[in-house]
Order: sequence, then structure tokens, then C-alpha cells
Amino acid sequence: MLIRKDQDLNEIQTTVFDIIVGIEEHKKQAKQKIASQRSLSVRRALEERKQRKELEYQINDELWFDDI
Repeated sequence: MLIRKDQDLNEIQTTVFDIIVGIEEHKKQAKQKIASQRSLSVRRALEERKQRKELEYQINDELWFDDI
């Protein structure tokens, strides 16, 4: 339903328009939330991988005797 700026809306049309806009806004927010969750998940996975590699390096058998 296209609504022109110069067109007067009755109460029902205004209510329907508000509902449609609300649904679209809700969809937009849901997509943003999912994108944020994915981004956070990727960031956590990268940090965990980095920490794991650092720990593997620190406990490597060959390096235990370097400090003696």
C-alpha cells in the first residue's frame, strides 16, 4: 500500500500503517541482534584459538628445558 504525503489518512489506515512500520522495525532489530551475536561468537572463537595456541607454545616439551 503506497501512501502519498498529501493523502489524509483515517484512523484505521494510520493504525495499519503503524503496525506495518512496527513489524519492519522489529525485523530490522532482530537481524541486527543476530548479526551482533554472530560477531561476538566469532570474536570469542578467535580469542580462544589465540589463547590455546599461546598455551600450546608455553607448554611445548622442547621449551621446558630452555630455561635450565
